[in-house]
Amino acid sequence: MIYWAPLLHFYQPTNQTHWVLRKICEESYRPLVKLFDELPHAKVTVNINAALTELLDDHGMSDVIAGLRDLCEKGRLEFTGSAKYHAILPLIGQDEMLRQIVLNNQTNKQFFGDCYSPQGFFPPEMAYSRDIVKPVLETGHKWIIMSGVACPVDWPSNVVHSISAGRQKLVAFFRDDILSNKVSFRDLDASGFLEQLRQLRGNYKDVYVVTAMDAETFGHHIKNWEKLFLGEVYEALEPMEPIGKGGKQLQRMVDTQKEIFGAAGKNDKTDIKVVTISELMEIFPTGQSIEPRASSWSTTLDDIKDGNPYPLWNGKGNALHQLQWQHLKIAMDMTYKAMKVATSDAIKLHADLARGLLDKALQSDQFWWASRRPMWDINLIHQGLLMQREVILNAYKAIKISDLSEDEKMEYYYRVVAGRDLRSKITDQLLLHG
Repeated sequence: MIYWAPLLHFYQPTNQTHWVLRKICEESYRPLVKLFDELPHAKVTVNINAALTELLDDHGMSDVIAGLRDLCEKGRLEFTGSAKYHAILPLIGQDEMLRQIVLNNQTNKQFFGDCYSPQGFFPPEMAYSRDIVKPVLETGHKWIIMSGVACPVDWPSNVVHSISAGRQKLVAFFRDDILSNKVSFRDLDASGFLEQLRQLRGNYKDVYVVTAMDAETFGHHIKNWEKLFLGEVYEALEPMEPIGKGGKQLQRMVDTQKEIFGAAGKNDKTDIKVVTISELMEIFPTGQSIEPRASSWSTTLDDIKDGNPYPLWNGKGNALHQLQWQHLKIAMDMTYKAMKVATSDAIKLHADLARGLLDKALQSDQFWWASRRPMWDINLIHQGLLMQREVILNAYKAIKISDLSEDEKMEYYYRVVAGRDLRSKITDQLLLHG
């Protein structure tokens, strides 16, 4: 048996415009919900960052939320946990990691109810480092999904490895990057995909394959791909109705087919089964304890050799990324100070604003658009910078009206000035090198 575990990742940033969100819903999200609703045998693992869940509700698109919840309640869909505002977790520190994960769970639980009880964890952009293991385990997750490039041992197709953390273990699953990217870039049709699955079995009796890609791939990035690919794959794997009395002719047809194609032949639906990722833990034996490589699903082996595990968000040699992270560090440090000195309602107002704005300002998109691999958009980079500036504004206001000494207040004012200088340098890069 070949067990195929597909994962779809739903995400849009908090500053996404209404008309773009509506277009994505019409082209991708609603058709996907409809597709899975019409295929009762289909299963899928879904990550939806809670920032998007809130956006859908705020923009009058809660039917997508209801559809996903219904699929979950019917047992066709399992949710994963993640970081609410899609921060690159290895780059923000463990306290912020934990906060983002908890916020994600709280918000999605509010909208999806009791069926939102994720066993698995999807780190945004599959950005992994050893540092994220502890907060993932602390929030009750049992497994994590990573890019195939993170796998440090022979490819695990018939065993399930894990990452040790003291007395606890976090089960490690790896995306088949090659197969997933072939689907994402339309280099395979449905029949070609099924054939690839069969070829991956090799000499093993039972194997598993995990694919993962953006949900927006289906219908938004590639028009009608949810029907032309997903629909056809799931229909090809639809179980045959049991053959009862009077079904001898049909049985003879099945037997003839097996004689022609073999028990695992191209026309045999019985050798591939679609499952959720969590089900793989029950089907396959435990492997070894491993140390995955720090990486993302956009990281190459050359990047890893070059000490550049997150090239699209903190690229080695990317001067703009360095300036962005310096500015964000100022915003974070000032927010932490503001929260410590919030001893009155007036101070707390601005400190809480800074804290809530910082959660959103950690989003990955501003760095992705500054990567030049090949993404580049000065407006989306600048929008992220403006979000960070609002954090600094409110954090310093809280510090300014606090009981801190004038010398301490001046120290933080210097950070405001440093932030202003960094924003000027970033803006100059956008204007002069765009």
